[in-house]
Amino acid sequence: MTKMTLENPMKPERPSRSNRRSRIRIAGTVSLLLGLILFVPGASAGDDAAQILKAMSDYVGSQKTISLTFDSDVEVVTPEVEKIQFASSGKMLLSRPDKLRVTRTGGYADVEIVFDGKTISALGKNINAFTQMEAAGSIDQLIGKLRDMNIVSAPGADFLGTHVFEDLMDGVVVAKHIGLGVIDGVECEHLAFRTRDVDWQIWIEAGSRPIPRKYVITSKAVGAAPQYTLRIKDWKTDAPAAADAYAFTPPQGAKKVELNELVNFDEVPQGIVAGAKK
Repeated sequence: MTKMTLENPMKPERPSRSNRRSRIRIAGTVSLLLGLILFVPGASAGDDAAQILKAMSDYVGSQKTISLTFDSDVEVVTPEVEKIQFASSGKMLLSRPDKLRVTRTGGYADVEIVFDGKTISALGKNINAFTQMEAAGSIDQLIGKLRDMNIVSAPGADFLGTHVFEDLMDGVVVAKHIGLGVIDGVECEHLAFRTRDVDWQIWIEAGSRPIPRKYVITSKAVGAAPQYTLRIKDWKTDAPAAADAYAFTPPQGAKKVELNELVNFDEVPQGIVAGAKK
């Protein structure tokens, strides 16, 4: 029976300070253990998330031809700690193993990248200038070159290769299957992952066509935690491509320049720093 005080027979006796501290420590330990059980890699939620992501990777990597449109938003943090978002839209056409065309139009850049299996051509339509580089090989090999050249943002390249799962899971320490969500009217599996520097989420279409619908990256290592968001739409596979789909012809009057002369080619205008990235 609970001991009552004389001053208020309806009020239980207040625990001593040492007892309160013990209870707090016990409660904290229980919460920590529950957190570890629910969220460490290898727990059922993490296994579920990895399996869904692997199914998406296998499906995407098996497609010979992919065409899609996309919208992207990238946040940056100014030196005054103001968060600004820049929006772009684009199209992509891919034919494995070695053909790719990507266009992206935003408020500060209108760009096109074409890879024909031998040469990368990058065109800045807004400055009427282009650059080219010999790069014979597959799309998987191309991705590394594009990242090194800083032509295609790393998040946009995460879904191009045949090793999507390995690339996305690199450095992941926590994986969660959040549940279901709806993107553009389509029911999706909502997954969340953590690495040391970033948190990222992905919404994958539920059912027999597990394609990525939305991808969000939060840069924890940057002050104010800016985000990169990619929405994928109009996904089509095995669609026939025109004979000249991967041929590059520079516009009339376009100037051929070195890569470092392609100014305002990225999604974020020059002079803005601390953007979200993976």
